[in-house]
Amino acid sequence: MTSAQPDEPVPEVNPLELPGLDVRPPPHRWGFGAFLVAEAVLLASAAFVSALLGSPPPGQPTPVRDVLIGTMTPTALAALAAVLITWWRGNGPIVDLRLTWRWADVKIGLKLGVLGLVVTTFGTFLWSEVVGQNKATSAITALVDNQPMSVTAAVVMFCYLWLIGPVCEEIIYRGLLWNAVERLSWGRDNKEKWGRVAAFLVSTAVFAAGHLEPLRTTLLLVVAVPIGLARLITGRLPASIVAHQMNNFLPALALLLTSLGVMTL
Repeated sequence: MTSAQPDEPVPEVNPLELPGLDVRPPPHRWGFGAFLVAEAVLLASAAFVSALLGSPPPGQPTPVRDVLIGTMTPTALAALAAVLITWWRGNGPIVDLRLTWRWADVKIGLKLGVLGLVVTTFGTFLWSEVVGQNKATSAITALVDNQPMSVTAAVVMFCYLWLIGPVCEEIIYRGLLWNAVERLSWGRDNKEKWGRVAAFLVSTAVFAAGHLEPLRTTLLLVVAVPIGLARLITGRLPASIVAHQMNNFLPALALLLTSLGVMTL
């Protein structure tokens, strides 16, 4: 008679490593309120920085230092608030914001980013023809237009617009907001797939409107679609981050060359 063998321990499984998009990570305790907090941090910090820096003298351009601080600080603080919320009320940013890294996601992000770059370039051309070149420019472009920067400042702005800014914005919109929408469909039979579609639609619309540039909202919707598709297809945030960075590369490069006085927009 053989003795009973002790039960072997069951290995822990990371839900984010399981194949398929129907596997739901551990639930978190935050929802739309978390996104509203991040947006409040964005708007409040933008207002505070603007008041702190003040307005330039009449007829003088905005100082380069003010452009850099005013551009980068609000979005970075809002993204930081989003990350802190996931630690406080959830499982941390890796799980809650779907930040698991996979090379397959990077490839999808690159492909959709290139597609988005082509669509955005064509859309910008058409939009400029409709509303005029001056009105089609972004708020950041308007700040640095005809205002040469130092090499250091121009490179910092380029790196932010190309690499850092997309990470911050994706954490807020395709991370915090997306998962807040998805959370509404958890545990509701076959509604989780439609929850992802709803998250794609809502985050795309709010991303476009959240830039607070009404004239460019339609164009920003075009920009946001391929980025959102990267998140929808993979179910994870790195794909949309890569797609966003690819989409921002040429505009950031053009802004870099303009800031250095090499070319004019």
